[in-house]
Amino acid sequence: MYRFALSPRWLLFHLVVIAAVVAMINLGFWQLRRLEERRDLNDIVAARYDEAPVALDPLLDAAEDDLATIEWRPVVVRGEFIRDEELRVVNRSQNGSAGDNIVVPLLLGDGRVLLVNRGFVPLSVDEAELAPTPSGEVTVTGRVHPSQERRRGQSSDPADGDLRVAQRIDIDRLAPQLPAPPIDVYIDQFSVTPAPANSSARFPEPVAAPEPGDGSHLGYAVQWFIFSACAPIGWVLAMRHSAAQRRLENNRVPSTA
Repeated sequence: MYRFALSPRWLLFHLVVIAAVVAMINLGFWQLRRLEERRDLNDIVAARYDEAPVALDPLLDAAEDDLATIEWRPVVVRGEFIRDEELRVVNRSQNGSAGDNIVVPLLLGDGRVLLVNRGFVPLSVDEAELAPTPSGEVTVTGRVHPSQERRRGQSSDPADGDLRVAQRIDIDRLAPQLPAPPIDVYIDQFSVTPAPANSSARFPEPVAAPEPGDGSHLGYAVQWFIFSACAPIGWVLAMRHSAAQRRLENNRVPSTA
């Protein structure tokens, strides 16, 4: 009765269903892994975000080569902004608005450079509404982050040349255009003293903390597992329907002249 299922067309159908089920199950587990990563991030941010600021160098020494162990830790540094090396990191969003992050190198007293993300600026904001980058020696407090890397599907920056608009804070990519060797981390500024001129300006505003919670990963995982269960059900129904159609054709009485 189901001998037709061994035909080339049906064998291909079987393989497609099996591949789809395997893919959807893997996608479900991938979302569960993303959920676990999100929960780990929430725990890290909650533990480190409001710690008292410390000096940067001892923190780097303690981290050794594992910079993830100090991410989100507040630090305080002193130096002078290199104002003519300002760049914008595009395609950012915050509080429901699209915009850019303004990044300026800070020249430290020992000659090294630290990239400072001064904060977020919505696309709708005019230049006149921005607080200028402070001049002279300043004290900057911010949270540490390792260099950003391009993820699959994200836009790329040009491989060569100086950047004034960038897709991410890729320290190795930006290093050739800086006047001194950069430190392997950057910071998201949340305070600076002395305050810049026009200190009443709202922007740039400090980069917001990640939204707490699990996000949509659990819901997506459940959906993929449901889809993976529906595919075999559809396969069974298709097989039964085809078998029933063939029975009807075989039992049909030929009309007589």
